[in-house]
This record gives sequence, structure tokens and C-alpha cells, in this order.
Amino acid sequence: MHFNRRDKDDEFLLNLYKKLLYPRMVEDKMLKLLRQGRIGKWFSGIGQEAIAVGSTVAMQPEEYILPMHRNLGVFTSRDIPLKKLMAQWQGKLTGFTKGRDRSFHFGTQDYKIIGMISHLGPQMALADGIALADLLANKQRATLVYTGEGATSEGDFHEAVNVAAVWGLPVIFLIENNGYGLSTPTAEQYRCKNLVDKAIGYGIEGRQIDGNNILEVYDTINQLAMEIRKDPRPVLVECMTFRMRGHEEASGTKYVPQELFDQWEKKDPLNNYERYLTEQGILNADAAKAIKAEIKSGIELEIEEAFDEPEPNADVKQEEADMYFPYKQEVIEPQQSATEKRYLDAISDALDLAMQKYPNLILMGQDIADYGGAFKITDGFTARYGKARVRNTPICESAIVGAGLGLSINGYKAVVEMQFADFVSVGFNQIVNNLAKTHYRWGEKADVVIRMPTGAGTGAGPFHSQSNEAWFTKTPGLKIVYPAFPEDAKGLLLAAIEDPNPVMYFEHKYLYRSLTAPVPEGYYTTEIGKAVTLKTGSKFTIITYGLGVHWALDYFKNNPESDFTLIDLRTLQPWDQESVREAVKATGRVLILHEDTLTNGFGAEISAWIGEHLFHYLDAPVMRCASLDTAIPMSKVLEDDFLAKARLATTIDKLLKY
Repeated sequence: MHFNRRDKDDEFLLNLYKKLLYPRMVEDKMLKLLRQGRIGKWFSGIGQEAIAVGSTVAMQPEEYILPMHRNLGVFTSRDIPLKKLMAQWQGKLTGFTKGRDRSFHFGTQDYKIIGMISHLGPQMALADGIALADLLANKQRATLVYTGEGATSEGDFHEAVNVAAVWGLPVIFLIENNGYGLSTPTAEQYRCKNLVDKAIGYGIEGRQIDGNNILEVYDTINQLAMEIRKDPRPVLVECMTFRMRGHEEASGTKYVPQELFDQWEKKDPLNNYERYLTEQGILNADAAKAIKAEIKSGIELEIEEAFDEPEPNADVKQEEADMYFPYKQEVIEPQQSATEKRYLDAISDALDLAMQKYPNLILMGQDIADYGGAFKITDGFTARYGKARVRNTPICESAIVGAGLGLSINGYKAVVEMQFADFVSVGFNQIVNNLAKTHYRWGEKADVVIRMPTGAGTGAGPFHSQSNEAWFTKTPGLKIVYPAFPEDAKGLLLAAIEDPNPVMYFEHKYLYRSLTAPVPEGYYTTEIGKAVTLKTGSKFTIITYGLGVHWALDYFKNNPESDFTLIDLRTLQPWDQESVREAVKATGRVLILHEDTLTNGFGAEISAWIGEHLFHYLDAPVMRCASLDTAIPMSKVLEDDFLAKARLATTIDKLLKY
């Protein structure tokens, strides 16, 4: 192995040795603790330390790094105390996640490290968002994100690299090619000769380097980081290395030929670098021994102190509260007179006002810039706010949701438009596992709104018509709103953008141009979590939201003698239990109406809650009126029959006759 010191002085080279040695010695200790049964699991990075250490030292302290679970050297090179890391690994209260997540699945703003989730690929999109925030703020910074060769098979890898290329983001995508994804060799992961060759397809620079040569790693990342700070662009770096232990210790290494171990043992990054320093007269046996003794003493002390740290306390209220960033909404009442506006225009008005109020708000979505979006809601926005803030995106929902979270991490707000709510399925993981869980895991906000043009009634068929709110209502950490009127569409969207927590904003496409109503001018917000009672009666209660509200109003128009209370929930998470409670107590009969399919629709949750808490007030079973348990057909005849409205009158009749 050839080392080139270039202009580095002895002190720098020796300090680099200490940083390389430290994670190796920590790992040696962890493997001993594992054999002793004092810890339960360990993901080893032995043999790969030069990548983590060399690249981290090359980055500036204020620049974000997004490591994987074998990159202990990232955390130690940023000087996170081992006691704190050990508390995290052992699930202690003083760990970064307070016992809520494992090993390196955490982030920390103090050290500018954003950890992974187990799905591997999603963090690359977060790096895009972080880098975009730096670019928009005119900060000359680079972002470094790691992935393994196995995760390059994921769509998240492609989406993130492509977005970074299209947008010219200063991101270093670092692939640690250690030969195996758990037990699957590279020959079963990809057919290209080198992963770095993928850079050509994205039109970006690619470098392949010896990942076991710490000076080569440092020099490469240092040079690239300096370049892209001044000339923002992404770079793909493939670091060739080898995993000397199992995927995790329990999986073993029997699937790896012995000759590979023999070959790569000779390339050990620590042994070779120590030998080089000795040959250069920078290090001798006595000095190395003293360094190791000092490190060992510190490791032993901090680990034992971590074992004595307190365990978490199981506090239900605290656990539930920590799913969300602490935030108390202060409702802003309308101050100006109302004018007639379409549902669509109310949404556009809200976005316009939010862009004025929050200079750090970024809109992202397919065709939303000059074209104005599929429904023209952002028409004219690029002229007012520019393409930097109103961003067309490639067709890659997962990466854009992830970029939204990255923007939030780095001080921005994001509104992401799904062109149709149906398309959210390809961004599902980022929403339910990243946006929803980030604050609970390590206390970071996810200041992202997902706009969801939803619903049927336009003959658009199975993939442009779903009302899929129930996909998300069961996910803790998300807030979900679903306005039925233009006034609420504006007020709830502004409230959602104000809220630092992730909000799914469902907006019904059928109402865009078909519904016009008074909407107050100026800035105001509607309370998230508060239903509205549109009509009061004594015979029964209809609980609904979205287009269901208008079906209920149509029923009343056609049956003016009907005597019922009508509740528009407006918010599905959290939903207004008190308003429902009072209505049930007053009428004793309940019908829950929604456009979504019947089985496991959100109405099932409300029905179960009423049965559990208000059973003694009921004069009849809670009844649900929902759409058929089929896909949504295109034909108007079939669609009309599919929708819950077709069964509303008969369901009400059944409820009243019970």
C-alpha cells in the first residue's frame, strides 16, 4: 500500500493515526463485551475504518455527514464522547434516542451527524435537502452521505443521485464497497464492472479509490469538498474495501471464501498506516504502545460509566407526546372581509401568503414551476418567488419527500405536492418511517407538509382517484387534515405550514373548481384538531369529512325534514373526540360517512372509539357508510355505484328504523 503524505506535517499524520486507532480499539472492546454477554448486538466496521475517519476529517465541522451503521469512525472523529455513544448503544436514558432506537440510528445537530434508518437508501435524499438548504442560503458547504454497495440497488440511490445531479447540489455520495450485502456478493447485486461507472449515467464526476488507504481517502474527499463548496455539484466516490467480520456478529462469515480474508488482511488500514508512520520515523513501538494504553484506559472508563447510566422510564404520556415536536398552535382569526373563492383558489392563496411570510419556505413538486402544477394551483408563483423556491422535480416522490426532511433539518420549511394522492405510495417509506418517526427517535422536527390532491368523482379510475387517508391515520407522528370548504382549505393549509410537525394535507380534486364559497382575505389559520358542527339536530348524527360533508348536505337539501347533527371533522389526526362525544350523547344514533373504502377506513376507528367510550348513550349500533371494497372504476356508472353517496339514504333509513 502506497501512502503519499503530500504537504501534511508529522503532527497531522500522527493525529490521523490516533483517530484511526480509536474506533478499532473501541470495536475490539465491544466484541469482548459481546462474548461476555454484556451487550446484545454489534455491527462491525473493522477493516473499513479508513473511510469513515479519513472522510470525516476532510469535512468542516459545520458540514453535515450522514453515515451508516459501520461508520463508528465518523462519530468518534467528530469527538462524540464514548460514554454518550455507549449509552445510546445500550438503550440508556442518556443516549441520543433515550432508548428508543438502536446503535447508530440517530442524529445530532450538535455534531452535524444525521443517522440512518434500517432501510439504508432513504438517507441519501436527506443529504440532497440539506445541501439544497446550504445552496439556497449561499453557504459554501458540502454534504457527505455514505451508502453501501448493496443499497445502490435501491431506487432511493438512483432518485437521490439524479436529483442532486439535476439540481447541482454539493453532495459527496460515498459508496463503501465491502464486497457483501449481508451474505449477497457484489456479483449478485449488479452487473457493471465498477459502481463508480454509474456516475456517467447521471452526468456527474465519479472517483474510485482505495478505501483502506486513509491518506488517499482524506485527500480525495478534501479535494472534492473544497471544489464543490465553490462550484456546487454532486460527486460519486466508490471506496474499495472489505468487511472483515459478519454483517453483524450473529450472522458469521462462513459464506466468505478464506482467500478473500487472507487477501484483505494484508490490506488492513490500521496496520499498514502504522507501519508507514514507523518507516517515516513519525511513530515508534514505544510511542504506539503508550498511545494504545492511554486510549484503552479511556475506553474502559467511559464504557463502565455508561453501564451505570439510568435506564429509561416507561411513561405513556411522555412517549406519546414525544411523537411530535413541542408546538402549541395559536389560532389567527380572520381580520378581513370575505370574498367568493373557489376551493382551488383558496389553496393557492394560502400558499402565496405562506411564501410571503416564510422566506425559508420551499415548494417542490412535479410541473409546479412555470407550468403551475397539474391543477394550476401554483400558476404564476415562479414569477413572484423564483425557481429556487418553486422547484420542479424529477418524477421521484421518495427523494423529494426525503429532500423535504433534509431541508427541515437544515433550517427550512417544505411543502411537497403529490401530483395525485395516489402517487404517494412510492414515497411511503420516507413519510411513515422518516417524517413520522424522526422527532420521537432523536428530537428533530420534520417541518414538511405533503399536499395530497385526492378523491373520486372525475372518472379518473383506480390510480388517480383514491381517498387514501387511512394509509396514514394509523401512523403516529403525522398530522392529517382534510378540509371540505374553501375557507378551511386556506386556514388549515396555513396552519399546517406553521406547524413544525409533518402534516398530510388532503385536498379534494372534485371540489377544486366545483365549489365556491366566502373566504376571508389575508392571513388566518384554522385550528388543527378541531371539528366544526355544521348543523344541529336531535334524531341522529353524521360524522364525516371531505366530500362526504357535501353528500350529507345534499341529503339534507333533498330531505329538508331530516333532523340530524352534522359534524365535519376537518382533522383526522388528531381528531376532535369531544365534539363527537357531545353529538353522540345528544342524539344516540350515529352514522359515519366517508369516501374511502369501508374495510379499515378511518370510520372504523371512530366507530370503535364510540363503542368503547359511549356505548351507554347509543340507541342503535354505529353504522358506517363508505365506498365499496373495490378499486375505483373509471366509468361514471360504475364510479357512482362505487362511492358511498349511492348508499347514504338507505343507510340513514336503516339507522333510523333500528
